[in-house]
Amino acid sequence: MADQSSSDRGTPEQFAAYQEKRRHELWGLLGDLPPRRKPEGRVLRTEQGRGYTLEHLELDLNGIEPVPAILLLPQRRRQPAPGLVYLHSHGGNYDLGKEELLTGLDVLSAYAPVCVEKGLVTLAIDSWCFSGRKHQADGQRGEHDTFKRMLWRGEVLWGMMLFDEFQAVSYLASRPEVDAARIGAMGLSMGSTKAWWLAALDPRVRLCINLCCLTDYEELIRIDNLAGHGIYYYVPGLLKHFQAHEICELIVPRPHLSLNGRRDLLTPPAGVERIRDHLLPLYRKYGREEDCRIELFDCGHEETAEMRALVLAWLDRLAE
Repeated sequence: MADQSSSDRGTPEQFAAYQEKRRHELWGLLGDLPPRRKPEGRVLRTEQGRGYTLEHLELDLNGIEPVPAILLLPQRRRQPAPGLVYLHSHGGNYDLGKEELLTGLDVLSAYAPVCVEKGLVTLAIDSWCFSGRKHQADGQRGEHDTFKRMLWRGEVLWGMMLFDEFQAVSYLASRPEVDAARIGAMGLSMGSTKAWWLAALDPRVRLCINLCCLTDYEELIRIDNLAGHGIYYYVPGLLKHFQAHEICELIVPRPHLSLNGRRDLLTPPAGVERIRDHLLPLYRKYGREEDCRIELFDCGHEETAEMRALVLAWLDRLAE
Protein backbone atom coordinates (compact mmCIF):
# COMPACT_ATOMS: atom_id res chain seq x y z
CA MET A 1 0.00 0.00 0.00
CA ALA A 2 1.35 3.40 -0.94
CA ASP A 3 2.07 5.69 1.96
CA GLN A 4 -0.06 8.75 2.59
CA SER A 5 1.06 12.01 4.09
CA SER A 6 0.15 12.56 7.72
CA SER A 7 -2.43 15.17 6.70
CA ASP A 8 -4.49 12.61 4.74
CA ARG A 9 -5.80 10.56 7.66
CA GLY A 10 -9.04 12.50 8.06
CA THR A 11 -10.98 13.17 11.24
CA PRO A 12 -10.05 11.44 14.50
CA GLU A 13 -12.87 8.97 13.87
CA GLN A 14 -11.66 8.27 10.34
CA PHE A 15 -8.09 7.85 11.56
CA ALA A 16 -9.19 5.39 14.25
CA ALA A 17 -11.10 3.37 11.63
CA TYR A 18 -8.07 3.48 9.33
CA GLN A 19 -5.86 2.22 12.16
CA GLU A 20 -8.20 -0.66 12.94
CA LYS A 21 -8.29 -1.70 9.28
CA ARG A 22 -4.51 -1.54 8.98
CA ARG A 23 -4.07 -3.37 12.28
CA HIS A 24 -6.13 -6.21 10.84
CA GLU A 25 -3.97 -6.19 7.70
CA LEU A 26 -0.80 -6.33 9.77
CA TRP A 27 -2.03 -9.33 11.74
CA GLY A 28 -2.85 -10.95 8.41
CA LEU A 29 0.80 -10.85 7.33
CA LEU A 30 1.94 -12.86 10.34
CA GLY A 31 1.02 -16.29 9.04
CA ASP A 32 -1.36 -18.89 10.40
CA LEU A 33 -1.65 -18.15 14.10
CA PRO A 34 -3.12 -20.27 16.89
CA PRO A 35 -6.68 -19.53 17.97
CA ARG A 36 -6.84 -16.85 20.62
CA ARG A 37 -7.57 -18.47 23.95
CA LYS A 38 -7.81 -17.38 27.52
CA PRO A 39 -4.23 -17.70 28.79
CA GLU A 40 -3.74 -19.88 31.79
CA GLY A 41 -0.79 -20.17 34.10
CA ARG A 42 0.47 -22.16 37.00
CA VAL A 43 2.99 -21.08 39.58
CA LEU A 44 5.97 -23.42 39.69
CA ARG A 45 7.62 -21.71 42.65
CA THR A 46 8.00 -18.34 44.30
CA GLU A 47 10.96 -16.57 45.79
CA GLN A 48 11.30 -13.48 47.93
CA GLY A 49 13.69 -10.66 47.10
CA ARG A 50 14.32 -7.26 48.55
CA GLY A 51 10.98 -5.55 48.16
CA TYR A 52 9.38 -8.06 45.81
CA THR A 53 7.98 -11.51 45.25
CA LEU A 54 9.01 -13.36 42.09
CA GLU A 55 6.69 -15.97 40.64
CA HIS A 56 8.15 -18.57 38.28
CA LEU A 57 5.33 -19.50 35.93
CA GLU A 58 4.41 -21.91 33.18
CA LEU A 59 1.88 -20.28 30.87
CA ASP A 60 -0.42 -21.79 28.26
CA LEU A 61 -0.50 -19.04 25.65
CA ASN A 62 -0.66 -20.84 22.31
CA GLY A 63 -1.74 -24.44 22.82
CA ILE A 64 1.46 -25.68 21.20
CA GLU A 65 4.14 -25.56 23.85
CA PRO A 66 4.26 -24.27 27.44
CA VAL A 67 5.84 -20.85 27.91
CA PRO A 68 8.15 -20.28 30.89
CA ALA A 69 7.69 -16.85 32.45
CA ILE A 70 8.45 -14.78 35.50
CA LEU A 71 6.17 -12.28 37.22
CA LEU A 72 7.71 -9.60 39.42
CA LEU A 73 5.35 -8.42 42.16
CA PRO A 74 6.63 -5.36 44.05
CA GLN A 75 5.60 -5.43 47.68
CA ARG A 76 4.90 -1.70 47.65
CA ARG A 77 2.44 -1.11 44.86
CA ARG A 78 -0.95 0.35 44.14
CA GLN A 79 -4.04 -1.83 44.29
CA PRO A 80 -4.50 -2.52 41.43
CA ALA A 81 -1.03 -1.73 40.10
CA PRO A 82 0.21 -0.73 36.65
CA GLY A 83 1.61 -3.59 34.59
CA LEU A 84 4.58 -3.91 32.27
CA VAL A 85 5.45 -6.54 29.68
CA TYR A 86 9.24 -6.76 29.49
CA LEU A 87 10.47 -8.10 26.13
CA HIS A 88 13.91 -9.65 26.12
CA SER A 89 16.60 -9.15 23.47
CA HIS A 90 18.25 -11.61 21.09
CA GLY A 91 22.00 -10.97 20.84
CA GLY A 92 22.63 -14.57 19.80
CA ASN A 93 22.40 -15.59 23.46
CA TYR A 94 19.78 -18.33 23.30
CA ASP A 95 20.33 -19.32 26.92
CA LEU A 96 19.00 -15.96 28.12
CA GLY A 97 15.36 -15.03 27.83
CA LYS A 98 13.01 -13.84 30.55
CA GLU A 99 15.95 -13.73 32.99
CA GLU A 100 17.21 -10.58 31.27
CA LEU A 101 14.73 -8.63 33.39
CA LEU A 102 16.70 -9.71 36.45
CA THR A 103 20.26 -9.84 35.15
CA GLY A 104 20.41 -7.16 32.47
CA LEU A 105 23.00 -7.26 29.69
CA ASP A 106 26.44 -5.86 29.04
CA VAL A 107 24.71 -2.98 27.24
CA LEU A 108 21.73 -2.67 29.59
CA SER A 109 21.49 -2.58 33.37
CA ALA A 110 18.76 -4.79 34.82
CA TYR A 111 15.28 -3.26 34.97
CA ALA A 112 13.92 -5.38 37.82
CA PRO A 113 15.05 -2.90 40.51
CA VAL A 114 13.37 -0.09 38.57
CA CYS A 115 10.12 -2.03 38.35
CA VAL A 116 10.23 -2.77 42.09
CA GLU A 117 10.87 0.87 42.95
CA LYS A 118 8.06 2.11 40.71
CA GLY A 119 5.56 -0.53 41.77
CA LEU A 120 5.19 -2.07 38.30
CA VAL A 121 3.90 -5.64 38.16
CA THR A 122 6.17 -6.94 35.43
CA LEU A 123 5.83 -10.02 33.25
CA ALA A 124 8.61 -11.47 31.10
CA ILE A 125 8.25 -14.62 28.98
CA ASP A 126 10.72 -16.74 27.06
CA SER A 127 10.43 -16.13 23.35
CA TRP A 128 10.43 -19.04 20.92
CA CYS A 129 13.92 -20.69 20.86
CA PHE A 130 15.24 -18.92 23.98
CA SER A 131 16.00 -20.09 27.53
CA GLY A 132 13.31 -22.55 28.58
CA ARG A 133 12.16 -22.78 24.95
CA LYS A 134 15.59 -23.58 23.56
CA HIS A 135 15.19 -27.14 22.34
CA GLN A 136 18.52 -27.72 20.58
CA ALA A 137 22.04 -27.41 21.93
CA ASP A 138 22.95 -25.17 18.99
CA GLY A 139 20.61 -22.24 19.60
CA GLN A 140 21.07 -20.65 16.20
CA ARG A 141 20.33 -23.89 14.42
CA GLY A 142 17.26 -24.31 16.58
CA GLU A 143 16.04 -20.87 15.59
CA HIS A 144 16.71 -21.46 11.89
CA ASP A 145 15.02 -24.87 11.97
CA THR A 146 12.01 -23.38 13.73
CA PHE A 147 11.78 -20.56 11.17
CA LYS A 148 11.92 -23.02 8.25
CA ARG A 149 9.53 -25.54 9.76
CA MET A 150 7.01 -22.81 10.48
CA LEU A 151 7.22 -21.50 6.90
CA TRP A 152 6.40 -24.96 5.59
CA ARG A 153 3.33 -24.97 7.80
CA GLY A 154 2.18 -21.50 6.76
CA GLU A 155 3.42 -19.91 9.97
CA VAL A 156 5.84 -17.01 10.50
CA LEU A 157 8.25 -17.09 13.44
CA TRP A 158 7.89 -13.36 14.06
CA GLY A 159 4.11 -13.74 14.05
CA MET A 160 4.25 -16.61 16.53
CA MET A 161 6.53 -14.54 18.77
CA LEU A 162 4.15 -11.60 18.73
CA PHE A 163 1.12 -13.83 19.26
CA ASP A 164 2.69 -15.07 22.48
CA GLU A 165 3.39 -11.50 23.63
CA PHE A 166 -0.20 -10.51 22.80
CA GLN A 167 -1.38 -13.43 24.91
CA ALA A 168 1.07 -12.37 27.63
CA VAL A 169 -0.70 -9.00 27.75
CA SER A 170 -3.97 -10.87 28.21
CA TYR A 171 -2.49 -12.90 31.05
CA LEU A 172 -1.05 -9.83 32.75
CA ALA A 173 -4.35 -7.96 32.39
CA SER A 174 -6.17 -10.90 34.00
CA ARG A 175 -4.09 -10.83 37.16
CA PRO A 176 -6.01 -9.34 40.10
CA GLU A 177 -2.93 -7.32 41.11
CA VAL A 178 -2.94 -5.41 37.77
CA ASP A 179 -4.86 -2.41 36.46
CA ALA A 180 -5.65 -3.61 32.92
CA ALA A 181 -6.02 0.00 31.74
CA ARG A 182 -2.38 0.77 32.59
CA ILE A 183 -0.15 -1.75 30.82
CA GLY A 184 3.09 -0.84 29.05
CA ALA A 185 5.60 -2.70 26.89
CA MET A 186 9.34 -2.18 26.71
CA GLY A 187 12.49 -3.84 25.48
CA LEU A 188 15.88 -3.45 23.85
CA SER A 189 17.00 -4.76 20.46
CA MET A 190 14.70 -7.65 19.49
CA GLY A 191 12.64 -6.63 22.51
CA SER A 192 12.52 -3.09 21.13
CA THR A 193 11.11 -4.21 17.80
CA LYS A 194 8.65 -6.43 19.63
CA ALA A 195 7.56 -3.47 21.75
CA TRP A 196 6.57 -1.20 18.86
CA TRP A 197 5.03 -4.01 16.84
CA LEU A 198 3.07 -5.20 19.88
CA ALA A 199 1.86 -1.68 20.67
CA ALA A 200 0.81 -1.29 17.02
CA LEU A 201 -1.08 -4.60 17.04
CA ASP A 202 -2.61 -4.31 20.50
CA PRO A 203 -4.34 -1.08 21.63
CA ARG A 204 -4.33 -2.41 25.21
CA VAL A 205 -0.65 -1.43 25.37
CA ARG A 206 -0.94 2.09 26.74
CA LEU A 207 2.77 2.98 26.73
CA CYS A 208 5.53 1.84 24.38
CA ILE A 209 9.22 2.19 25.20
CA ASN A 210 11.72 0.81 22.70
CA LEU A 211 15.51 0.99 22.91
CA CYS A 212 17.97 0.50 20.05
CA CYS A 213 15.85 -0.84 17.22
CA LEU A 214 13.45 1.56 15.55
CA THR A 215 14.59 0.40 12.12
CA ASP A 216 13.42 1.88 8.84
CA TYR A 217 13.42 -1.07 6.47
CA GLU A 218 14.31 0.79 3.28
CA GLU A 219 17.20 2.54 5.02
CA LEU A 220 18.46 -0.82 6.30
CA ILE A 221 18.41 -2.07 2.70
CA ARG A 222 20.15 1.09 1.50
CA ILE A 223 23.09 0.67 3.89
CA ASP A 224 23.29 -3.04 3.00
CA ASN A 225 22.87 -4.41 6.52
CA LEU A 226 20.06 -6.97 6.27
CA ALA A 227 22.49 -9.50 7.77
CA GLY A 228 22.57 -7.46 10.97
CA HIS A 229 19.15 -8.69 12.03
CA GLY A 230 18.37 -12.32 12.80
CA ILE A 231 16.23 -14.58 10.63
CA TYR A 232 13.27 -14.19 13.03
CA TYR A 233 12.97 -10.54 11.91
CA TYR A 234 11.79 -11.17 8.37
CA VAL A 235 8.09 -11.32 7.46
CA PRO A 236 7.13 -12.52 3.95
CA GLY A 237 5.60 -9.78 1.83
CA LEU A 238 5.83 -7.11 4.53
CA LEU A 239 7.19 -4.31 2.33
CA LYS A 240 4.34 -4.73 -0.15
CA HIS A 241 2.03 -3.48 2.58
CA PHE A 242 3.92 -1.69 5.38
CA GLN A 243 6.98 0.38 6.10
CA ALA A 244 8.15 0.83 9.69
CA HIS A 245 6.56 4.26 10.06
CA GLU A 246 3.21 2.84 8.90
CA ILE A 247 3.38 0.24 11.64
CA CYS A 248 4.30 2.86 14.23
CA GLU A 249 1.41 5.11 13.27
CA LEU A 250 -0.92 2.43 14.60
CA ILE A 251 0.34 3.40 18.08
CA VAL A 252 -0.82 7.04 17.76
CA PRO A 253 -1.92 8.75 20.05
CA ARG A 254 -0.62 6.47 22.82
CA PRO A 255 2.72 7.53 24.37
CA HIS A 256 5.76 6.23 22.47
CA LEU A 257 9.37 6.68 23.55
CA SER A 258 12.11 5.46 21.20
CA LEU A 259 15.80 5.88 22.04
CA ASN A 260 18.49 4.87 19.54
CA GLY A 261 22.21 5.17 18.85
CA ARG A 262 23.62 7.13 15.92
CA ARG A 263 26.39 4.55 15.59
CA ASP A 264 24.05 1.58 15.62
CA LEU A 265 23.98 -0.01 12.15
CA LEU A 266 20.96 -2.11 13.14
CA THR A 267 19.05 1.17 13.37
CA PRO A 268 20.26 3.54 10.63
CA PRO A 269 19.88 7.10 11.96
CA ALA A 270 18.44 8.53 8.73
CA GLY A 271 15.64 6.01 9.03
CA VAL A 272 14.95 6.95 12.66
CA GLU A 273 14.60 10.57 11.59
CA ARG A 274 12.28 9.58 8.75
CA ILE A 275 9.99 7.69 11.15
CA ARG A 276 10.06 10.57 13.65
CA ASP A 277 9.18 13.11 10.96
CA HIS A 278 6.22 11.01 9.88
CA LEU A 279 4.85 10.42 13.37
CA LEU A 280 5.15 13.85 14.97
CA PRO A 281 2.49 15.51 12.75
CA LEU A 282 0.13 12.66 13.56
CA TYR A 283 0.63 13.16 17.29
CA ARG A 284 0.05 16.90 16.86
CA LYS A 285 -3.20 16.27 14.99
CA TYR A 286 -4.62 13.29 16.89
CA GLY A 287 -3.03 13.54 20.31
CA ARG A 288 -0.18 15.42 21.96
CA GLU A 289 3.23 16.01 20.43
CA GLU A 290 4.89 15.41 23.80
CA ASP A 291 3.60 11.83 23.76
CA CYS A 292 5.97 10.98 20.92
CA ARG A 293 9.67 11.24 21.63
CA ILE A 294 12.09 9.64 19.19
CA GLU A 295 15.73 10.44 19.89
CA LEU A 296 19.23 9.61 18.65
CA PHE A 297 22.27 9.54 20.95
CA ASP A 298 25.99 9.39 20.25
CA CYS A 299 26.32 5.69 21.00
CA GLY A 300 25.99 2.26 19.46
CA HIS A 301 23.64 -0.59 20.29
CA GLU A 302 23.37 0.17 24.00
CA GLU A 303 21.51 2.10 26.65
CA THR A 304 23.34 5.12 28.03
CA ALA A 305 22.78 6.88 31.36
CA GLU A 306 20.95 9.67 29.56
CA MET A 307 18.67 7.16 27.89
CA ARG A 308 17.98 5.42 31.21
CA ALA A 309 16.94 8.73 32.76
CA LEU A 310 14.35 9.25 30.02
CA VAL A 311 13.01 5.72 30.40
CA LEU A 312 12.60 6.23 34.15
CA ALA A 313 10.64 9.42 33.55
CA TRP A 314 8.36 7.75 31.02
CA LEU A 315 7.74 4.71 33.22
CA ASP A 316 6.40 7.18 35.78
CA ARG A 317 3.48 7.68 33.38
CA LEU A 318 2.36 4.15 34.23
CA ALA A 319 3.08 4.58 37.91
CA GLU A 320 1.22 7.91 38.25
